[in-house]
Amino acid sequence: MYYIEVEKNIKILVEDLNPNGKDTIFFIHGWPLNHNIFEYQFNVLPKYGYRCISIDLRGFGDSDKPWNGYSYDRLSDDVRIIIETLGLKNIILVGFSMGAAVAIRYMSRYYSYNVSKLILLSAAAPSFVMRPGYPYGMTSDEVDDLIKQTYENRPEMLSNLGSIFFASSVTPSFVNWFQNIGLTAAGYATIKAAESLKNEDLRSDLGKINVPTGIFHGRLDKICPFEFAEQLKIGIKNSKLYPFEFSGHGIFHDELKKFNSTLLEFLRK
Repeated sequence: MYYIEVEKNIKILVEDLNPNGKDTIFFIHGWPLNHNIFEYQFNVLPKYGYRCISIDLRGFGDSDKPWNGYSYDRLSDDVRIIIETLGLKNIILVGFSMGAAVAIRYMSRYYSYNVSKLILLSAAAPSFVMRPGYPYGMTSDEVDDLIKQTYENRPEMLSNLGSIFFASSVTPSFVNWFQNIGLTAAGYATIKAAESLKNEDLRSDLGKINVPTGIFHGRLDKICPFEFAEQLKIGIKNSKLYPFEFSGHGIFHDELKKFNSTLLEFLRK
């Protein structure tokens, strides 16, 4: 575990497992979490020879928490700087939820720079909210309500989010683990990133993705409806959709064995 400076006095936490692995997977977490959500993949993938790099986005987890810099452009710039600093080549880029949106912006903004494959998990994309010609997802008012809850009672907001996050039954201790991860973020970072979720539109980014792409999405997702994945499949060339019949938004855990085996299958292609 180490830190990389992406702007003056702004450092990003990097977890680097099995640095001598044959292939590198770079993970970007979702809102309002941190890299620890991938625990149940990190337990497995290094055993198959993969180097697993994950980060805490600015404002989240153990990374620095500046007041500004939560647009998809800036977050994808941070990813680019980390990839360059570490000299990474031909990586497999994995994004979950808002992290998938950041990964898409990275692919578009930097022309897939040093990425050989893309994996989108429960992606908050191509748009998290309903727009003209896009009748899927939350309304802007519903996101505003999430932001209002964050201003007034962030633990309660996270508790409410956790109640719809997983489709499978999870224990109270697991729910506490999930909520504690969310509480490591700065409140203002949680708010500003939610504003990006509301305001950003990635539909024009999709056509710029030119690497094999796996779209993993739960049919029971109550946060990013399955229609998001169908729209991504239409918009991204050379993509394959992997539906998970019994998974909600927490696709990395709801059908854990199936998810990990399907992930390995795509990685090996």
